[in-house]
Amino acid sequence: MTAPWTLPAPHVEDVVRAALAEDFGRAGDITTQATIPETANARAVIAARGAGVVAGLAVASTAFRLVDPSVMFTPATQDGAHIGESGIIARIEGPARAILSAERVALNFLGRLCGIATLTARYAEKIVHTKAKVCDTRKTTPLLRAFEKYAVRCGGGANHRFGLDDAILIKDNHIAVAGGVGPALRAAKAFAGHIVKIEIEVDTLAQLREVLAEGADIVLLDNMPPDVLRAAVALIGDKMRVEASGGVTLETIATIAETGVDLISVGALTHSARTLDLGLDIEIG
Repeated sequence: MTAPWTLPAPHVEDVVRAALAEDFGRAGDITTQATIPETANARAVIAARGAGVVAGLAVASTAFRLVDPSVMFTPATQDGAHIGESGIIARIEGPARAILSAERVALNFLGRLCGIATLTARYAEKIVHTKAKVCDTRKTTPLLRAFEKYAVRCGGGANHRFGLDDAILIKDNHIAVAGGVGPALRAAKAFAGHIVKIEIEVDTLAQLREVLAEGADIVLLDNMPPDVLRAAVALIGDKMRVEASGGVTLETIATIAETGVDLISVGALTHSARTLDLGLDIEIG
């Protein structure tokens, strides 16, 4: 799988610059300044310590470039590619001080995003025999949402909304305050622009019937057991797209997908992914 889209360079630069500022503090990398001659050059590789899916090469590259534009970062693979243990992800060459100083920020981003892509690929593989797609949620690391959602796509998943302004998603608390499914949907339709989609969450078939009577673009079936999901899918037919959510795991996603839903949202893709272990191995030159 190839990278699904390109992260906006200005956004990447802003986030990486902030991470470098956090790491450099007030005096910079005093260890490297103390021990490495200013004129020293080095070559290095970034290698995987375990198998996974690559995501975040542009983010890692930006870390080295912002420390010193003369550092050459050459990817050995591409985002979305599967890589084995000890597989080379990138080669780096340039001033040794810059490589050492940017190393941790680059690996932190790259390992995190590779971990999300790797976990997403595991979920996607479980439902490849169905029409369903696994998708992310807004349960992301603050300020890293675009990066993490990009990684989900690299792993073969789909993106849900990026923020509160992408689409209208009426959840149980909105329904409670609005006075019910009907009032919430009618208010949303009166408010929404002509290209804004409306999705509503339900947890019973009775609520679903209200949604079908009012109409929506997408219905989110929350925490329904498989038999109820199948009944819901049968009721909906082709009237709207169907999403399922609620405590989905690697052990349960296939059963959920086999009920006929279109999308399965999994917060764990971003809030529980294990960072892929990466290392930067350096050679003085």
